Amino acid sequence: MRFTTPALCDEFAGKCHLQIAEPIFKSFGGAKSFWGRITTVKVFEDSVLLRSVLQEKADDRVLVVDGGGSHRCALVGAELARLACDNGWRGMILYGCVRDSLEIAQLPVGVLALHSHPLNAHVRGGGDRDQLITFASVNFRSGYYLYADEDGIVVADDRLL
Repeated sequence: MRFTTPALCDEFAGKCHLQIAEPIFKSFGGAKSFWGRITTVKVFEDSVLLRSVLQEKADDRVLVVDGGGSHRCALVGAELARLACDNGWRGMILYGCVRDSLEIAQLPVGVLALHSHPLNAHVRGGGDRDQLITFASVNFRSGYYLYADEDGIVVADDRLL
C-alpha cells in the first residue's frame, strides 16, 4: 500500500491524534517506506530480547526499540535484519545503532537507526516488551500504528491505511 507521511499529515492532522518523531534517524534498510502495528522493546546494549521477538511470525508489524540512544554498540546487524525479513516484519525503528549496514541496505525491510557501529551488542537477556517507550518526542505503545518514509515517522493511535 503506497503512502507518504506528508500526505498522511495533510489528511489526518486535526482528525485524529498524530505524533511526529524528531528527525534524528538515518535509513539503513532496503525498504525506504514502511508501516505497521507497533511492538515495543526496551533494552540497553543487549540483543537477546530482540532476537526472541524477531523470531515471531509478524504480519503488518513494526518493531520499535528503545536502546537508550546508546552509541557504544549495535543492537541489530545483518543476521537479525534477515531474521526480521524471514518472519514478515515490515520494519524496525532503533533508538540505538546498527552494524553490517551494507548488507542491511540490500534487505527488503525498513530499518531506521541513529548510526552504525561495528561492535555487536552484549548477550545478557535483559529488557522489557510491550511497554510504553518514549524517544524522539513520541510515545510509542504496542498496538499503535507507525508510518515511515524518507520524510519522517508518523505514529497514530489507530490504523490510517
